[in-house]
Amino acid sequence: MPDDKKISPEITGFSWGKIEIRGYEQPFKDVKLFPGGAKEWDWNETGTNHTDGVQPEDIAELINNGAEIIIISKGMLNRLRLSKKAREFLESSKIPYFYLNTQKAIEKYNLLTPGKLVGALIHTTC
Repeated sequence: MPDDKKISPEITGFSWGKIEIRGYEQPFKDVKLFPGGAKEWDWNETGTNHTDGVQPEDIAELINNGAEIIIISKGMLNRLRLSKKAREFLESSKIPYFYLNTQKAIEKYNLLTPGKLVGALIHTTC
């Protein structure tokens, strides 16, 4: 069981365009979650977009913050792709990962977080 300082924060609610995280007053639109914290997921930082997909740099940030399992949401309508480079990065790092519809990604994340060091990229629209 991870120590309390490194527990991944719980997702307490979500709807189209909004996700609520325990310990954070303001909801996020898209969020990066990792052991010990959360932050807005700004796609412009790494060039993530629906067509090119999630980039390895987004995933690396989660791993660098202690995640040992990664969850990536496809979006509510499954439109967010996972880039080939991101898949190759995950496979070479041997980190277990799940690539799921947003609702399923949130369910999986909240199921794993009590005992595992989980990182997640959650997209709350498309």
